Amino acid sequence: MTGDLTAQLDTAVRDTLSYLRTTDPDAAADLAQLRRDHLVRPGIVIVGETKRGKSSLINALLGVPGLSPVDVTVATTAYLQFQPGEAFSATAWLPGGGEPVEITDLRHQRARRIEVTHPAPLLRYMSLLDTPGAGGLDPAHAAIALDAVRRATALLFVADASAPLSQPELDFLAAATERVDAVVFALTKIDAFPQWRTIAEDNRALLQAHAPRFAGAPWFPVSARLAELALAGPAGARQALADESRIAGLQHALVELAGRGHQLRLANVLRAARGDLARLHDAAEARIQAAAADPRRQADAKAERAALAGRKRTESRQWTLRLGTEIQRARVETVGYLRTRIGEVQHDLAQRIDKAGTDELAGLPDDVDTHLQAVAADLSQRLESAYHAIAERVLAEAFDAERLAATLSRLSATIRHALAAGPPRGSGDNMLIALSAGGIALVAGRGATLGMSALGVAGAGLLIPVAGIALGLAAGGYVLYRRRVHNDRRQAQSWLRDVLAEARAALTDEISTRFTDLQYALSIALDDAIERRLRELDAHIAEIDAAIAEDAAGRAKRRAAATTDRDAAATRLRQADEALLRARALTPAPIDDDRERP
Repeated sequence: MTGDLTAQLDTAVRDTLSYLRTTDPDAAADLAQLRRDHLVRPGIVIVGETKRGKSSLINALLGVPGLSPVDVTVATTAYLQFQPGEAFSATAWLPGGGEPVEITDLRHQRARRIEVTHPAPLLRYMSLLDTPGAGGLDPAHAAIALDAVRRATALLFVADASAPLSQPELDFLAAATERVDAVVFALTKIDAFPQWRTIAEDNRALLQAHAPRFAGAPWFPVSARLAELALAGPAGARQALADESRIAGLQHALVELAGRGHQLRLANVLRAARGDLARLHDAAEARIQAAAADPRRQADAKAERAALAGRKRTESRQWTLRLGTEIQRARVETVGYLRTRIGEVQHDLAQRIDKAGTDELAGLPDDVDTHLQAVAADLSQRLESAYHAIAERVLAEAFDAERLAATLSRLSATIRHALAAGPPRGSGDNMLIALSAGGIALVAGRGATLGMSALGVAGAGLLIPVAGIALGLAAGGYVLYRRRVHNDRRQAQSWLRDVLAEARAALTDEISTRFTDLQYALSIALDDAIERRLRELDAHIAEIDAAIAEDAAGRAKRRAAATTDRDAAATRLRQADEALLRARALTPAPIDDDRERP
């Protein structure tokens, strides 16, 4: 059934693309780009507190003991992204560095991210992203991990069997409910804790109380240690150890989730295409009506055109003023939020400096780098929320409910093109901090950036692309720290103030630029939507005029051509609806975790 649904969705997308290329090339180009953006390798983000066995579990899932570092610094400070490859290789993005560097050993690398390629069978189906510990660690790590979670196909949350879920873990899961649909839980170290079944039931009860959407999610009790023994043990005992580890059940569940992720992406593309199909269907229906040469329809169309043109002349300035007001308000609110956020970071780190020993003081630049990444992730989310609110207020006023749904799909394409037209921005002149409008690759694959976020406006499907902001400590910041501080707390406080002041100034400039871009893009989108509707009305009036001028045979010919076009669009709509109906019905039950197994 799963393979059949995938084939049906893929066929529907390809047929729709082929149809749009002959009827609306612009819409086809937008859909083709959306398909390329969506058809990426599924990504599973792995999250959990430190010391819960995340790295050991990854090694067991991949069948490669020792691949992901266990109990070393890198395991809690860097993203480890595992991608398929013909042989092992590793590339690291180091704090303060520029281009990534090739490394041979994952241990002890102070990196923001390490991308690992490996021929492990599981990686044929998905990418795995091991995040920094998110529970009891600094909240900055949790903020960065949450930013990765919302870009995942699914979330694998790792807890262990020593005790029920902690409050920080529950807080993280409560926040994750808004960012991910699919989640599975791994309960590790069941070989060391015979009471693991009781812990699993306690965890379900805690989820019901604190994150009820995940209360029915499947739990997989596993032992990474037994899985490792199975790989290295005597041949006669390997299968029994592998069965006892229960790793295979979790591997199969992740593969199934990855498969569903591909279907969901196809469904998202098809759902976006449906708006274009409906628009073409309605346009053909209008041509059929025009072929009737009804003077009343001609009069109605002319009246609508005159009214719309009049609104453009008299109200366009009001729309522009309202848009400017909304943009300015959102800009001020976002800058104020940034000021508060940077102030909190400075207060927290300043207190740490006052209490820090020599080793802790030496690690201050890495702590600052992590906090700056968290601020950037937080700000990116804030910008998305602001964009959503602005578009919802302004566009809902500019278009009446009847025409809003028909125009929003075109608006999204205009906004995408406008925001993509400008040159890429960065801040290479900053010595202490590094700011980029792109972001680091977390899930999608080699060289990808934080990607685009789709925001639904007024329930009608407007997609506003928002590129993530990347922020971190630049190489100059590290150099200046080593030159000035020398375990001097006063100098460390001065260095911290300089870094955060530059970060706030750079982000304030970036916020201003982002909102300026949005204002320009929305202005273009409004004008484009109105002009498009005027052209549609002109074409409709011209069709009626031509039909009036023809005899009965000519009108019949026009009606037949329009009917053919309508029926072709209706066929594609039915195909899309049938596939989408099946995709909506594909809600798999939680995978049996074999609770009764002794």
